[in-house]
Amino acid sequence: MSLTYGLWDPNQKPAYETCAANFEKETGVKVNIEQSGWDDYWQNLTISLNSKTAPDVITNHVAHDPELARKGVLLDFEPFLEKDPVDLGQYTGGLAKLWVHEGKRYGIPQDWDTIALVYNVKDVKDAGVDPATLDDLDWNPTDGGSFGKLIAKLTIDKNGKRGDEAGFDKDNVATYGWGLESGGGVVGQGPWSWLALSNGFKYLDKNPFGSKYQLDDPKLSQALTWWQQQIEKGYVTPVEQAGNLGLEPMMEQNKAALVPYGSWRINTWSKSKAQQFAFAPLPKGPEGRKTIINGLAPSITRDSKHPEEAWKWVKHLTSPACQEVVANEAVVFPSIGKYSEAAAKAHEAGGVDVSAFLDIAKDPTSLEFYPITFKAAEINSEADLVIERIERLDGKPADLLPELNKKVNDLLASE
Repeated sequence: MSLTYGLWDPNQKPAYETCAANFEKETGVKVNIEQSGWDDYWQNLTISLNSKTAPDVITNHVAHDPELARKGVLLDFEPFLEKDPVDLGQYTGGLAKLWVHEGKRYGIPQDWDTIALVYNVKDVKDAGVDPATLDDLDWNPTDGGSFGKLIAKLTIDKNGKRGDEAGFDKDNVATYGWGLESGGGVVGQGPWSWLALSNGFKYLDKNPFGSKYQLDDPKLSQALTWWQQQIEKGYVTPVEQAGNLGLEPMMEQNKAALVPYGSWRINTWSKSKAQQFAFAPLPKGPEGRKTIINGLAPSITRDSKHPEEAWKWVKHLTSPACQEVVANEAVVFPSIGKYSEAAAKAHEAGGVDVSAFLDIAKDPTSLEFYPITFKAAEINSEADLVIERIERLDGKPADLLPELNKKVNDLLASE
């Protein structure tokens, strides 16, 4: 017999194909991996769930899990766990708790991710900055701290003037100090979440499954106001350019020198042929260094004709046997700590230091969960409009965010 397993990241497919081959040898159950890009993946999943042709097991994301669970299209893992227990305490950052709602569990962590700074090594050295100093940057919403000074110094106009020099022309920039990742919804995982969190902001009254967003918190407004000021000064890629270029071309064409980004794309940067990139920790804010920690999990769909075998595949995906394979491939950090360390050593063997992503995950005080609520799609649509207005300098965060907060909380209240 055979199972189908849905996946969106092509970079992870080879590792899971190896896991599937090992699983077949062990159980006699074949696993066919169906991979498609992020947007197509979720669109196809909706169609296949409606037509009862969905994969037996899907790769799930915390932003989509609440709606899938509420629609009743996923199986609860608790009956399986009662007969066939798993040590849920072994997974990094307490991520196992994100997949539980009203006493039912819909996932077990298979990987995790954090945010760090990706920087162009030549740009940093050309600016006269010792790359080692990037390990201890600080930030605050008043003067930007050493991070703010770095962004200005890394920005160069077309006449060779840097952002911290007299005569800098913000309207004719050759390389921006900070590359803008557009989009991001209410979370802003890469672009700004870490600024706001390090300033003491909390997305929700509780997480997961909070009932009220707190986007009217002045601590968020302070962080996004400072961010907007950097855009206005010409240190951050304008949203028009960012949207046209895309993040990777922006960095590889040296249109930007630095960008905050997630560990799921480490190999994109470390294997670039166009530039030499390296990684540095996020700056420490008034409340310390903060990152969202997130991760994916396998879920079993309601229409699987082989739920027992599907459960065995879920267990295999999240077990040391498969986690070791994923670690050796060094594409993402496996969810079990031992194998996260192994993945880091695999990168190190290739000359890549990923400690900026790994070390922060070991400090519980630095970690915040991705905000999990119902109606994530509608909320993100509303937030995208407002964040883009902030990026375009079309309104002040202190004015726009309370309005957004009311809209998203009205959406949540209409549950």
